[in-house]
Amino acid sequence: MKHIDEYRDATLAKALIEKIHRTVTRPIRLMEICGTHTMAIFRHGIRSLLPDTVDLVSGPGCPVCVTAMEEVDRSIKLAKYPDLILTTFGDMLRVPGSSSSLDREKGKGADVRMVYSTFDAIQVAEQCPDKEVVFLGIGFETTAPTVAAAIASAREKGLANFSVLSAHKLLPPAMHALLGAGDIPIDGFICPGHVTTIIGTSAYKRVVAEYAIPCVVVGFEPIDILQGILMLAEQVEEGRAAVEIQYTRGVSEEGNQTALKLMGRVFEPCDAPWRGLGLIRQSGLAIRKPYGSCDAAARFDVSVPPAEEPPGCLCAQVLRGAVRPVDCRLFRKVCSPRTPVGPCMVSSEGTCAAYFKYHSA
Repeated sequence: MKHIDEYRDATLAKALIEKIHRTVTRPIRLMEICGTHTMAIFRHGIRSLLPDTVDLVSGPGCPVCVTAMEEVDRSIKLAKYPDLILTTFGDMLRVPGSSSSLDREKGKGADVRMVYSTFDAIQVAEQCPDKEVVFLGIGFETTAPTVAAAIASAREKGLANFSVLSAHKLLPPAMHALLGAGDIPIDGFICPGHVTTIIGTSAYKRVVAEYAIPCVVVGFEPIDILQGILMLAEQVEEGRAAVEIQYTRGVSEEGNQTALKLMGRVFEPCDAPWRGLGLIRQSGLAIRKPYGSCDAAARFDVSVPPAEEPPGCLCAQVLRGAVRPVDCRLFRKVCSPRTPVGPCMVSSEGTCAAYFKYHSA
């Protein structure tokens, strides 16, 4: 494995930038579908190094951001249950629901706790046997295997007071939904390294076959991203559409079969709501019936009325790549990390948060 400094080598970066400038002969639009890529692109000033003909746009790559408003409302409803502890990752605490947030409910007395993993939530359940403990399961295929492992562990232990409210999302169906809508021009996808470590590059083959769009799985260092952009540009210029791996040190075609089998044992695909993309068929993960004792949606009433986006908030359009945060009239004026209106400003991987931190006013 290369030393980390080699992925930030200035000479190699300059050579890659020059080659991108020589390769691209017409305007192309590339979408990254990973919040870590979004932040890395801004942090390293990569947009400013590219020719004007290369347009980088952020897609639905932030797991907190794509969690639908109604899913946030369900978690808030759960938090109000007596004798119930709701556990979640930190970014979800401040995401606004229709009329509240988990942070606000915590301030009103609800027992809402931030955890770093699902197994931390299991530990809470073991320490508080007289309380129901629910973990809010969000994230893509990267986090789903760990949640599946926790559910399997809880059942094996006979932990009757632990359950998961699953709001997990599967990335390839969202790519299909974006392309199928046909209203957002995309010439290639910068695919996420860590998600693909789990699902493997074979997961993107149907996207490429149906839409003839290049996909390159890319790492997160500056050199990784520049190489990935060059690989996509070469495919576009040559009229090719294939799944390629830049992130060879972490990704394979078959993915992590152990993790996939565990996911398949505990979860099954289901239709799921996405912020900005609506209901996407077979894009979520529901807990299978044999593990129903750990399914919070089956154990508690989590029904909520339909939710609407906050007035003026463009998070839904930002997640589709239809607009940029600076196009939103609330950006910086009303919506900021301290006073977020939508989830894209809350999450550490949110596009609005990246623009706020790195984009000049």
